[in-house]
Amino acid sequence: MSLGRTHRSIVMPNTASFYKKLLAFSGPGYMVAVGYMDPGNWATDLAGGSQFGYALLFVILLSNAFAMLLQHLAVKLGIVTGRDLAQLCHDTFPKSINIVLWLMAETMIIACDLAEVIGTAIALGLLFHIPLAVGVIITGADVLVLLLLQKKGVRYIEAFIMTLIGTVVLCFVLELWFAQPAITPIVQGLLPTKELFHNGQMLFIAVGILGATVMPHNLYLHSGIVQTRAHDRSLEGKTEAIAFATIDSTIALAIACFVNIAILLLAAATFYMHGQGGVAEIGEAYKLLAPLLRVGAASTLFAVALLASGQNSTVTATIAGQIILEGFLNVRLQPWARRILTRVLAIVPAGCIALLYGSSGLARLLILSQVVLSVQLPFAILPLILFTSSKRRMGIFSNRIWLTATTLMIAVGIASLNVWLVRVLLS
Repeated sequence: MSLGRTHRSIVMPNTASFYKKLLAFSGPGYMVAVGYMDPGNWATDLAGGSQFGYALLFVILLSNAFAMLLQHLAVKLGIVTGRDLAQLCHDTFPKSINIVLWLMAETMIIACDLAEVIGTAIALGLLFHIPLAVGVIITGADVLVLLLLQKKGVRYIEAFIMTLIGTVVLCFVLELWFAQPAITPIVQGLLPTKELFHNGQMLFIAVGILGATVMPHNLYLHSGIVQTRAHDRSLEGKTEAIAFATIDSTIALAIACFVNIAILLLAAATFYMHGQGGVAEIGEAYKLLAPLLRVGAASTLFAVALLASGQNSTVTATIAGQIILEGFLNVRLQPWARRILTRVLAIVPAGCIALLYGSSGLARLLILSQVVLSVQLPFAILPLILFTSSKRRMGIFSNRIWLTATTLMIAVGIASLNVWLVRVLLS
């Protein structure tokens, strides 16, 4: 069973109203949405907004559209088969391929955790003046928060995450109120620009945004945590579960999309429009927000949202890592052991960079981690397409031809962007 004791632990009301059923199914989508607004998104969105204004808004919208579609497939896979994506890979592929896919998936988790370590350490430094290297070490203590929440149950984890998401959203609503971005450039930014394929730096940031938005480990995570709901296993029950779980994830990802857009708009309206195009570091943005917006609370709200984002992401990354390890290798570790292992692999490089290169080194490492995630995407998307298109596994829930073609185009498009990026950077 995916996630052991929490598997089908939440009983679904069969005769309740639409809204009560939606409330009962709500939660997994928000746990997934956390990965779409983690500190890695901040770095790429800040860099994109400060350097290129509103031009990369189109990339954020497109990335979120991709994410909504792919998370729907992950939901469908978990509900129909009763297996998560990692388990199905283990069941289907030869051992050698599974080892490669597992290593790719673990790389995703480490890259994601690296972004969370850096983001949390920076937030602690901004709010409490804690040195970056010390902040990196302090992030290891968040395992205690995770253990406490897991002992209380899935609903407590979901409530904790929703509260932190609400904190992030409130902070950015206020930031946009202070920044007052212009409407016309926003509308123009919703359209694609040819410069994206001729400007290596813009392409680098665009791929980083794509990697930060469409998180590959979330496909494993969603296919597992959606199974915490004990819905009816009949044809009608599965159909209803897919519908409610898709609504849940779509609403949650729309909120994540707002946060990403808000970060880019804030950077464009505050830095780009004031000739501060070189602002790509979170720490530098923090220092400039208050004086440029002439609102003392602007910088504090920014740091509070960053801290909430980092803490949120650390919980979901651990659960995703647990699903990946158990699914691919059938190895079960205690959550605290899994958390410590993953966090150590992220803390060591982050701590070394913080000591040697300070905040500028961490900023570059943060963006690089998102490019690494983008490169890993096809290795998660292609198995997902394969399984959800299989009539043998999915029955009447298998993908229609147009859906398979669309998702394949997304996978090929992402892979092509990665190849293009390498070519541009090497030229």
